[in-house]
Amino acid sequence: MPDPHEQRSEVARLLAQISNEYEAAQRGLSGLAQGTCQHRFITRRMECIANLHSQLHGLLGDRAMVLISAHLDREAEKEEAVLQEHET
Repeated sequence: MPDPHEQRSEVARLLAQISNEYEAAQRGLSGLAQGTCQHRFITRRMECIANLHSQLHGLLGDRAMVLISAHLDREAEKEEAVLQEHET
């Protein structure tokens, strides 16, 4: 069994990867690619997120989805604050 510090580090790493994949998928929606290329790119990002979720679920059980949702919400709030800051 990993020690608590190692587990926290692994959870943090997985959450960061999920954020990166999610951001890449979002950018894929507005990117220059069209049609099938764009669909494949976004599908691949979502498959990666599903794999990362499975790993996180292995560490945290059913709390994994709640943690992912809260993490992505915080990331979205940060991004919104940055956008608002640039508008002023």
